[in-house]
Amino acid sequence: MAALSRQVLSRPHRWHVQAAGEGPTILLIHGAGGATQSFRHLFPILSRTAHVVAIDLPGQGFTQLGARTRCGLDPMAEDLLALLRQEGITPDLIVGHSAGAAIALRLTELGLRPQHGVVAINAALGNFKGVAGWLFPAMAKVLAITPFSAEFFSATTTPSSVRNLINGTGSTLGPDGIDHYLRLARDPGHVGATLAMMAQWELDPLLARLPDIAAHVHLIVGENDTAVPPQTSLDAAGLLSQAVLTRLPRLGHLAHEEDATTIAALITNEMDRQSFP
Repeated sequence: MAALSRQVLSRPHRWHVQAAGEGPTILLIHGAGGATQSFRHLFPILSRTAHVVAIDLPGQGFTQLGARTRCGLDPMAEDLLALLRQEGITPDLIVGHSAGAAIALRLTELGLRPQHGVVAINAALGNFKGVAGWLFPAMAKVLAITPFSAEFFSATTTPSSVRNLINGTGSTLGPDGIDHYLRLARDPGHVGATLAMMAQWELDPLLARLPDIAAHVHLIVGENDTAVPPQTSLDAAGLLSQAVLTRLPRLGHLAHEEDATTIAALITNEMDRQSFP
């Protein structure tokens, strides 16, 4: 997919953008620690009938981070919206995976009005519970400001540790998938930006506004997801004013990488659905 890529300066970042296909525009937003490679199977299927745009988040993948303080939910959504407007990209549908789903919903609040709404794959629309609720963000904050922590993580990452990490999400990927995530994990810049995103992530304001979001939202849930519990999407569906939910057995957090054909069919069905005002 390298031939479909370009670098675009939209301050403060230099973005990595992939685009292909003709027709209505579908915007793909990956989750924390991922990159456009997460859509390597989904992208070519969707681009047969649509104009598909996938973008690496700031500092992750091939996007160069321009301001380390702009890795939280609101700043990333604001900067991504500025990029879309600069490039004249008007999505008809936004697809967000995990934390990317939160960014997609925030974009609709900031003024994007995709006529076919949002597809949220294993949406990270909940906070860690109990002790983890304060411990994990606190750890991320410490690691994000600790010199060489990202470099140490990248230098000590092995194929087996990445495989264990992926298996821990409830998903099973082949060697090519493991290799993609291994390359990301061995990039200190990518790791550092992911830590910064985790440290700056503030979800509570968006969660409080879920009932006010007017966009149609299709929540796709892998029932084997052990990274974001399926109950998270069920709870969100109960709060959103226009939500439908599809449960997929045997698929984990990376459902769109495990079974791109099924996910693509669900997304295509959304493009065929009568749009809401």
